Amino acid sequence: MITSRRLRSIGELVVIVATALFFALAIQAYAVRPYVIPSPSMLPTLEVGQRVLVDRFSHRIGGDPKLNEITVFMPPIGAERDSHQCGIAGEGPSNEDRPLSHRSCSRPTPQASSKTYIKRVVGMPGDRIAVQAGHVIRNGARVPEPFAAPCGAGSECDLEPIVIPAGHYFLMGDNRGNSADSRYWGPVPRDQIIGRAVATYWPPGRIGGA
Repeated sequence: MITSRRLRSIGELVVIVATALFFALAIQAYAVRPYVIPSPSMLPTLEVGQRVLVDRFSHRIGGDPKLNEITVFMPPIGAERDSHQCGIAGEGPSNEDRPLSHRSCSRPTPQASSKTYIKRVVGMPGDRIAVQAGHVIRNGARVPEPFAAPCGAGSECDLEPIVIPAGHYFLMGDNRGNSADSRYWGPVPRDQIIGRAVATYWPPGRIGGA
């Protein structure tokens, strides 16, 4: 027969487990969430399959993205389309052949994608952004980017200046020659940015800050 003391102990254990589960789910939903790197677009900084922790909380309470932060976000819905559609018809790169020097997409399609991407913030609201040989030119000055892989000779490596609209951010992958990013489908609205990558936790050999 189960005594009242035993029942009390079981009840306390159930409450402890339920409370721990609640806080774990709350932390994942509102504070920190794991994210698996799905593509080589952030090489050499992040490898395919590497796992990072994403700080969602600071953005929820009003913190804005900062330059060079590695950020998880929902891109404009144009990112899902084969043409990498811009918000302004006929503007910006597509999968079709285009001149080597071309404008990036300066305005995104209005809806958000259901997918999540991870890229680096390279342009802030109001910035004038261009790309030369894969390197970001911000407000007329080339930005030091020791983390960026060479771009190669693709047409996305040389792009004419655009001005980032208010409330939007320009994001690019570190693997400049192999990254679908704001060059194709435009800057990302603030409300589509989920949070910043703060640490890597897998594989063990790459544990550390993101």
